Amino acid sequence: MKKIILSLAVVAAVLVSCKNEKKETVETKEEVTVEEVVDLDNVDLEASMITWKGDKPTGFHHGVIMLEEGSLVITDGKLTGGKFVVDMSSIKNEDLEDQDESAKLVGHLSSPDFFHAEMYPTSKFVITSVEEKEGKLDVTGNLTIKDITKSITIPAMLTTVDGVTTFESEKFLINRADFNVKYGSKSFFDNLKDKFISDDMEMSFVVKTDEEVAM
Repeated sequence: MKKIILSLAVVAAVLVSCKNEKKETVETKEEVTVEEVVDLDNVDLEASMITWKGDKPTGFHHGVIMLEEGSLVITDGKLTGGKFVVDMSSIKNEDLEDQDESAKLVGHLSSPDFFHAEMYPTSKFVITSVEEKEGKLDVTGNLTIKDITKSITIPAMLTTVDGVTTFESEKFLINRADFNVKYGSKSFFDNLKDKFISDDMEMSFVVKTDEEVAM
């Protein structure tokens, strides 16, 4: 009996821990006006990517999107700016083993229902300010999806190993409805019942330089 009670207590503790670790959706604010970021073109496009994850009542899908171009600006060893241009035609799914199903999902995500990659071939994140907090960085930038730009602040870290500098954000949630991504969204449609797709979309950045940047 004691073993059962102990097991239940452990399960309860794990569930509470998972609940407490639930990410909050980052707040979107009006676009911040900044000077154009210098195009250093110093990012390794093959090693850099955006990860994504979308949830629905019956499960989730996740994958990556590659960069078209990118720059990281480092001044006196600190991150002071950057620009990541995302190639929306490169979106990939990584959880479906059936290639036809995977291609069907990618086609749907690329369609006007979601990101309309033909009309909006790129998305973009431009860093506008960086603040150090407890060994991490609060990075504020203008995120553009489907020609809608909002300012967001995300947690990230900057490391340099063997001359390669890596900007890596923690996973964060954005509200896709803020960027007019409507399909299956309760923000736009009623009576979806269990056919809805969460407005919260999980993302993260991993951006590596292709050479040693000026420190």
